[in-house]
Parts: sequence; structure tokens; C-alpha cells
Amino acid sequence: MAIPPSYADLGKSARDIFNKGYGFGLVKLDVKTKSASGVEFTTSGSSNTDTGKVNGSLETKYKWAEYGLTFTEKWNTDNTLGTEIAIEDQIAKGLKLTFDTTFSPNTGKKSGKIKSAYKRECLNLGCDVDFDFAGPAIHGSAVFGYEGWLAGYQMTFDSAKSKLTRNNFSVGYKTGDFQLHTNVNDGSEFGGSIYQKVSDNLETAVNLSWTAGSNSTRFGIAAKYKLDSTASISTFLNSFFGNTPILMVRTVKRWL
Repeated sequence: MAIPPSYADLGKSARDIFNKGYGFGLVKLDVKTKSASGVEFTTSGSSNTDTGKVNGSLETKYKWAEYGLTFTEKWNTDNTLGTEIAIEDQIAKGLKLTFDTTFSPNTGKKSGKIKSAYKRECLNLGCDVDFDFAGPAIHGSAVFGYEGWLAGYQMTFDSAKSKLTRNNFSVGYKTGDFQLHTNVNDGSEFGGSIYQKVSDNLETAVNLSWTAGSNSTRFGIAAKYKLDSTASISTFLNSFFGNTPILMVRTVKRWL
């Protein structure tokens, strides 16, 4: 059995068919490059044609492979600076520790987070600690896998309130071209998704969700067809925006 996905990635294949590429009214450009010394640069920019707002970000990353270290510096047009230091497979095989900080010179706001992830065969664990003046918040998750079956749990404990603010469960099944995922969030929100790779060119997905105490059931079906190596067509029909189903079709052409 391979390493199972993290809790956040359970059902991701189905969500991507619905969510990726439907940026209506948004123009986005991403550029990635790497220097001779091994420093990676990622520049992103986006413009909202409705509001005229422009956002941009710059990220530099350097990997010191000999010691399993990765150094990342980030900046965006909101004038927020970020630094991330990660070490992987050094303390223990499959263990990754990350220290992430952000600072906004304009407001003086600071934040810090310590993240840990442990991945082994049949097991994927995660624990993050968000530091706040009111008190840290602890986020934990675990996913177990056996012969294609997946079971996961996710929680958040707010020390300032001394209570669990998130309590989620998930069960799923995954093979090479088929994925089934169900989840219960905080005991009141229920959801499920199915992903099927019909062929090398065609992918389909179904989403279903409802909330306890509500008579409304949200349903959606989507498909993505790859025309060739540079073009694809995506479409979905759902009722997630209200009682009236909405149909959207998207064609993407990539120039290499």
C-alpha cells in the first residue's frame, strides 16, 4: 500500500474537476524559473476584470538537499513578507518539520506557525500549531489506508476557548482510476464525491452534500475532456449556487 494522501487531499481529484480553471473575470499569469545556483523563482500576477484589482506575489526557494533543508521567502502586493524553513527526512524517515512566519510592515501584524507531517506506508499524520496572542490553535489530522480503503480524522483545538472548533471524519476508497469519498463535518454537514477516469482523455466527477436540519441537497456533475496535449474542455452542472442548476463550459488552450 502506498502512502495515503493527507486529510486535505481526500476527494481532491473530484474537487479539481469542479474548481480548477473556472476563473471567470480573472486574468492570471504564473512564471517559474530556476537559476544556475539552484534558486527557484516563482512570480504570480492576477487581475480582476470586474473590480480592476491587481494582485501579485514573488517567491524564492532554495533547497539544501544534503541536509534536507528548504528555505523559502515570499512577498505579495499586500506588502506581506513571509519566511519558511523546512527540514525533511533528517530527524526521522518520513518526518517533515516546517517553521512558517509572516510579517506585515504596514500594520505590524505578525504570525507564526509550526507544521509537522509524518508519512509512512498506510499512514499520513499532520499536526500544526498556529501561534496567536490569545492562545495557540492546534490542528491535527490522520489518514489510514489499507488495500485502497481510506479513513481519516481532522480536528482543531482552540486553546483560547478551550474547546474543539473542528471535528471532521472521512471514509473513502481509491484505486488507479476510481475514487469514492464521504465525509462528516462537525456532525452536521455531510458530503460525498465520486471521481472516475473513464479514459486517458476523459475524467468525470460527482459531488453531493447536505446539511442537517435543511431540506436542500446540493448536487453537481462535471467532466473534463483532453483534446490534445495543449487543449481541454471542462463542463459542470450543479445546484451549489441555489435551487436552479447552473451549466458552465470552459475551453482551455495552452501555448507552449
